Amino acid sequence: MEVPVHCSVVRLIFSLGLAAAFAVPAASQTASPVRIGVIGPFSGPSSDFGNPMLHGVQLAVDEINAVGGYLGRPLELVIKDDQGDPDVGLKGSQELATADVVATIGFCNTGVAAKSLDVFQNGQMPLIIPCSTGTPLTAKFPAPESYIFRTSARDAIQAPFVVNDLVKRGWTRVAVFADTTGYGEAGLKDVEAALAAKQLKPVYVARFALGVKDLSRELAAARTAGANAIFSYTVGPENATIANGKRDIKWDVPQVGAWPLSFPFFIDGAKAAADGALMAQTFIAEPSNERRASFLTAYHRKYKHKIAVPMAAAQSYDSTYLLMYALFSIRDGKFTGPAVKDALENIPRIYYGVVSTYDKPFSVDDKDAVTANMLVMGKVKNGAVTFAYPEDARRNLVVQRKK
Repeated sequence: MEVPVHCSVVRLIFSLGLAAAFAVPAASQTASPVRIGVIGPFSGPSSDFGNPMLHGVQLAVDEINAVGGYLGRPLELVIKDDQGDPDVGLKGSQELATADVVATIGFCNTGVAAKSLDVFQNGQMPLIIPCSTGTPLTAKFPAPESYIFRTSARDAIQAPFVVNDLVKRGWTRVAVFADTTGYGEAGLKDVEAALAAKQLKPVYVARFALGVKDLSRELAAARTAGANAIFSYTVGPENATIANGKRDIKWDVPQVGAWPLSFPFFIDGAKAAADGALMAQTFIAEPSNERRASFLTAYHRKYKHKIAVPMAAAQSYDSTYLLMYALFSIRDGKFTGPAVKDALENIPRIYYGVVSTYDKPFSVDDKDAVTANMLVMGKVKNGAVTFAYPEDARRNLVVQRKK
């Protein structure tokens, strides 16, 4: 099947001066592939954003292979399903460490990623995290030594972004509902720190395990404590449990949070009770400029359905191109771990991506590509996520750069 060539590929070829290199004879297509690992929850309770992550990587790889891959060598994905389980993720990571991959793109769940970080660091195998947002992931190892990169917005910038919006709206009596996973634990700390920076403290904190079906007692306690907003930090159906619980006790306060409030588990699970929820976003699936329109069209053409979690797809798509830009600076094809790490820290050209215009997204001292200025506030409206503010929609016409 013919694969349409995306404009990003054309920019990549000509910005790197590699047009001639892609005019390779058919025989060269039998050259040994460049293997890239992909790991995430492609089944199980977190698959609603794991599969869009995988699809974003696959879309980018198809586009790159359509014009010759890496100097005639096709890209080949080695895919591991972590099922959202830390032990399964650790096993998959260990298998990738022996699979001759040049780098890995992966992880949606902070707790799953956290258990596997040592495999990548000790094996000197670069990892680009396109979805997991737990702040500790890129802070575990000293930045100059770290092989852990990220293209998602860490919670240390999402939490203050949302808290600033709460304060602006006058919602300063905040109840925090956080699950007991690594994601919820780290997120709670980031929310408490963001509130403390505004001389505020949560009026109530609820902790709960994944799979909880009833939080009515905790919601009643939060209402008694005088909360006028709920900041939720969980990745699955529990967000919907909170929204439906508020509805059932007839408590009309806003629910706000990080990007999981844009997931189908929340929007479909809470239905009308989800309307009005606010969350931090790096990418909203509206064709606000040529790059985003092209990406959305290409995704729909390939997969024939709406993107379940647009941020996951866009961030993993950009991650794949950033890795490719880095690999093209290694002209001898010797993809040792240290060489790929150095190439990612010194990407020589600007990548005009979907989420951002990436101008030196990583460095020796900074492994996070996304900064606070790239965030916008999303809002659930009629079962979809749109811009909460007209000014964000206008600002989104210009793709932001790292600050």
